Amino acid sequence: MEEHAAARVKRLYQRKRSGAGIVRDYLVITVAALLYAVAISLFLDPNSLAPGGVTGISIILNRTVGLPTGTWILLLNIPILILGTWKFGVRFIVSTIYCTVTTSFFTNLLAAYGALTEDPLLAALVGGILIALALGWTFKAGATTGGMDIIIKVIRLKIPHLKTGYLFLVLDIIVVSLSALLFKNVDRALYAGLVVYITSHVLDLVLYGRDGAKLIYIISDHSEKIADRILDELDIGVTYIQGEGAYSGKEKRVILCVLRKQLSSKAEEIIREEDPKAFLIISSATEIYGEGYKSIFSEKL
Repeated sequence: MEEHAAARVKRLYQRKRSGAGIVRDYLVITVAALLYAVAISLFLDPNSLAPGGVTGISIILNRTVGLPTGTWILLLNIPILILGTWKFGVRFIVSTIYCTVTTSFFTNLLAAYGALTEDPLLAALVGGILIALALGWTFKAGATTGGMDIIIKVIRLKIPHLKTGYLFLVLDIIVVSLSALLFKNVDRALYAGLVVYITSHVLDLVLYGRDGAKLIYIISDHSEKIADRILDELDIGVTYIQGEGAYSGKEKRVILCVLRKQLSSKAEEIIREEDPKAFLIISSATEIYGEGYKSIFSEKL
């Protein structure tokens, strides 16, 4: 009996996490930890920008209590890592411990070089982008950088429909507000808020990609011609849905198709050429799984 295609895809995805895939994941985690440390030690910390999360708290403690920021990152993560072990198991936490220790080490190591820029706006922009890239790559490698990452994963176990970037935004705003009070510098807090905003949006882009698309329903007396042209010229799939007019009682085939935004205008042109009287409904589709989009078997981050 021929093996079902979906089962093959699922097994390939699972196999990806073993052997060479694990080595690749740890290489990605190492690079991400270095990138995260660059953002903190060379851009944010020396400019007194506390971007939220455990990192932001560590920067605040570095200014108020002492000890290097990287050391605080490690110390604050100890109870959170215990929580992560309880919720996600030892296998998950091993890679996270590695990432946390590596990030702490790189952060303290790079701190000796000082700021690459003293412009807080540039520091906020570059630091926010680097943090988002580091977090996104770390999540995709099956780990976290510790801290709020674990707390957010715990929250998403209970509320899975909330996006990771949004949760970071809410929690980080609390820390940024605290930095404004302790540093008594509203300007720096606002720049730190900009870091949070940039990180949130870039992180969602890294994790979820630009997979926003258009969902189109087409009701026409020339549905076959329209469907054939969409299949041939746009190379996207279409689905027929059986419909019936409530007033006329006439049966019609409704065309359903999902296509990327850049193809939407071409689809509208095809419909207009084939049937100017066609009834058309276009809406936005923010998450699409299946061929040509994200795998339905991939873990939702």
